[in-house]
This record gives sequence, structure tokens and C-alpha cells, in this order.
Amino acid sequence: MREFCTKWWKRIATTDMLFIAILTLIASFIGSWLKQFPGFSLFGALIIALLIGMVIQFPIRSFYVGSNDDRKAGVKDAAGLISNKLLRLGIILLGFKLNLEVLFTQGIKCLPIAAVIVTLVIVVTYAIARALKVNPMLAILTAGGTGICGAAAVMGLSGSITVSEEEEEEKADDEVMAVATVAIMGTVFALIEIALFPLFGLTPAQQGVAAGATLHEIAHAVAVGGAFGEEALNMATIMKLSRVLMLVFAAIIIAIWWDRKHSTVKHEGKRKVAFPYFMLGFIAASVLGTYVPFLTAISANLVDIAYIVLGMAMAALGINVNFKAIAQKGAKAVLASFIASVLLMFFGVGIAVLFF
Repeated sequence: MREFCTKWWKRIATTDMLFIAILTLIASFIGSWLKQFPGFSLFGALIIALLIGMVIQFPIRSFYVGSNDDRKAGVKDAAGLISNKLLRLGIILLGFKLNLEVLFTQGIKCLPIAAVIVTLVIVVTYAIARALKVNPMLAILTAGGTGICGAAAVMGLSGSITVSEEEEEEKADDEVMAVATVAIMGTVFALIEIALFPLFGLTPAQQGVAAGATLHEIAHAVAVGGAFGEEALNMATIMKLSRVLMLVFAAIIIAIWWDRKHSTVKHEGKRKVAFPYFMLGFIAASVLGTYVPFLTAISANLVDIAYIVLGMAMAALGINVNFKAIAQKGAKAVLASFIASVLLMFFGVGIAVLFF
């Protein structure tokens, strides 16, 4: 333990860490600023931060790293540490976005429906992806992002999956590919639903439920719900947050499943699963933000901080992305998510008509 702490401290006590931390913070702020504008709002702050990170890796290599191998390793370690640690902190703080009182009252009908949707979509998307020869890590991250809540779900599920040190780089590439896939699909289907839903003869409440049940990012559901009025917006938000709550259960179940089926990490003695304890923090934040008055009053501010922290993690992930690896294996993951998203859209509309 002492050796680990010493190694960790040496890593963060470097100019490389400070440099990358400042860059990712700037990228996160830019993402939060740009999301308020039309067009950018469909992508959301996290996706924008990821894209910025992917772009700035080139000037970092040219003007900061150069031919210095030590600096190259320092940048890689710094970005990796930021994406790993701040991911968990951001997910915990994101719990303040979940108002459990609203979910367990107004959204009581949405919760079991969300559980069914998330389960089916993850299973179906994973099966389609594996049938298309997508590797298990990318398949499950894409399935989770499609079924739960986009980029935040990809990062949350990734944080619950333990891999060997040799597999960390490939896992990071899969994270970026999964995030990019659900961002593209979410944006495409948000536009499709805005165009098609009025043709289906749905009420505003049904339009909101269908949007919240089918779209990938919270930003997508809010954008589509808002396009159909206040009632649709409220139902889209409640339905979408019901799916977000399922991230906790999905992360735990997938962590156990991955450890038993795909993990290559060697265990000494009795086998132990890497339980995603940060998800308990997510639930604790939800409880505190709902029932502790002074925290309820500032929950919106804490959620803003969550997105800044997650934006830094996403930008750091972008800095380390391997474009060649993504180009080689990304198309099949996109196809799997597209097929699943088509099925999900019609399933969501059917649920909205039957139960609302």
C-alpha cells in the first residue's frame, strides 16, 4: 500500500500532471459553455470535452512532448490518472441530479419500465455487437451507453470493470469508441424523433415518455421533450432519470459478470470481485440531495461541478485516444448501436402508448 501511494504521489507531483490538469479543466469549461448554443446542446458538455481532448493531443505531442520519452510517459500517466480518478468523483456528484422523491412519486410507474428497458437494451445490444465480432469490452460499454445514459453510463460501467495493466490502453480506446458511438446515435435519433413523433399521434406526455425511454444522453431526452412542450419535457426528464438510476444496478451486475466471464486479472487465494464502491457514493449523493435541505438547495451547483469534473475526465480520455485502433474496430460497434437504437425507439413508443 505504501509503495502504491508513493508511486501515485510521484506521478501527480509533476509538471506533466499540472499541465494536463489545466488543459482538461479548460476543455471542460469550454464544453460547459458551448452546450448552451443550438446544435452543441444535442452533444452535451461531456462529448464536447472529449472532442477537445482528442484534438489537443496533436499540439501536445508537437509542442510539449516532442522527442522527450519521459515527458511522453508523463503525459500519458497524467491523462490516465485524471480520467480514472475524476471519473469516479464525477459519477458520485452526478447523484445529486437524481431527486429520489420525484422518482418514487411522479416517476413510480417509470421505474419498473426503466428496469425492463435497460435490461433488454443491454442484452440485445451486446448480443448484436458480439454477433458482429465486436470485442467484449467495447460491446458491453456500447450496450450500457445505449441502454442507460450515454457517456456517463459508458464511463460508469468502465469504472466498475477491472482489467490487467496490459489491457488498460485497449480499454481506454474502447471507452472513447463507445462514448463516440452513443453520442452519434443519440444525436441522430434525437433529430429522427423530433421529426417522427408528431406523425405517430402521441400525446405530449407520451412523446416525453418515449423520448426519455429511448434516447441516450440526458441532453438528448431534454432536447426532444422540450421540443413538444412543458408536459413532454417533464415526462422525458423523469423517464430518463429513471434509467439513470439503473446505472447503479447495472454497474454492480456487469462488474460481477465481467469478473467471472472475461477477466484476465489473476486472483490470489479466494476470488474477489472489484465492487464499484463509487456507485454507493452515487446513491448516497442522491439521498443527501433529496432529503437534506441545505444540500437540496445547492444540488444544481453540485451537479454543475459534477459535469466539470466529468468533462475533465473525458478530455483526459481524449488526449490518450488511439485513432488507429478506433478506426479499425469502430464501424461494427456503431452498426450494433444503430440497430439496437431503431428497435429501442419503436419499443419506447409502444410502451408510451400502452402505459401512458
